[in-house]
Amino acid sequence: MKEKPVFVINGFLEAGKSRFIKFTMEQEYFYTKGKTLLIVCEEGEEEYGEDLLARTNTVALYCGEPDEVTPEKLARLEALHNPERIMIEWNGLWMQDLLELPDEWFVNQMVTILDTSTLDLYLKNMKAYMGPMLKGSELVICNRADRIPQEVLANYHLQIRAMAQKSEIIFEGEDGEIRGDFSIELPYDIEKEELKIESQDFGIFYIDAMDRPEKYLGKTVEFTGQVLKPPSAPKDVIIPGRMVMTCCENDMQFLGMVCRYEGAGHYKNRDWIKVRAEFRFEDHALYGTRGPVLYAREVVRTGPIREVVRFG
Repeated sequence: MKEKPVFVINGFLEAGKSRFIKFTMEQEYFYTKGKTLLIVCEEGEEEYGEDLLARTNTVALYCGEPDEVTPEKLARLEALHNPERIMIEWNGLWMQDLLELPDEWFVNQMVTILDTSTLDLYLKNMKAYMGPMLKGSELVICNRADRIPQEVLANYHLQIRAMAQKSEIIFEGEDGEIRGDFSIELPYDIEKEELKIESQDFGIFYIDAMDRPEKYLGKTVEFTGQVLKPPSAPKDVIIPGRMVMTCCENDMQFLGMVCRYEGAGHYKNRDWIKVRAEFRFEDHALYGTRGPVLYAREVVRTGPIREVVRFG
């Protein structure tokens, strides 16, 4: 059977998912010869009018419970409607892990829509739901960001980036204008040529260095972390980093940076080391693109650090 692309739109109730989908359906690039199957997992204030559905050759189906979107039932919908593509407006209060697709379906793109005016509430109480939906998102749109102070947006950006490391994150106002720079207040003096990263600050350092590597180019950084040695890593490469709690206790991720060191062979997985290295940003196969590459000047063994790195 032909593979079917799936576009998943995530977000909590009244975040603006339906408005985003309707806007997309109105765009010229949306039109295709085949049929679109739109599966709506919650009903908000916005409705999909019959005229819009007819003009875009879209069939909208509404599902009120997670057990209505099992792979078997989705496969039956495909057999009934024979769509060229599928859009799913996912209920933010259904855990993302509940979404299972038929074998022939694949997630082509995942977008998360968030309401910035209520984001503080969700970041404090709903990270267990936010983490899984953000992890797989290619794009995160935080709308209704008007009249929110820049420093607050910067903090939101940091917490979202921790859960959505590979996503493009956009904050926009009611008229679609993009809210600006999200430089965060760093717990170390970025103007210094040598940066000593304390244990509790590793997460902020990692996110900021990934987002704005130009600030760190040529600087010497020092931090303590554990060693990761992927089987595909060259002999002179280790990846020092930390296990980080990005959203909740059940979602711990290892965040590390490629580090070149002639003595890499002396270390094994999970060794604790202190690294002092020059920060560069260049292509590397372990990233599959450009990323931070540390050129170690000194590596020494240390004892383990018990505390967990957290965001927010």
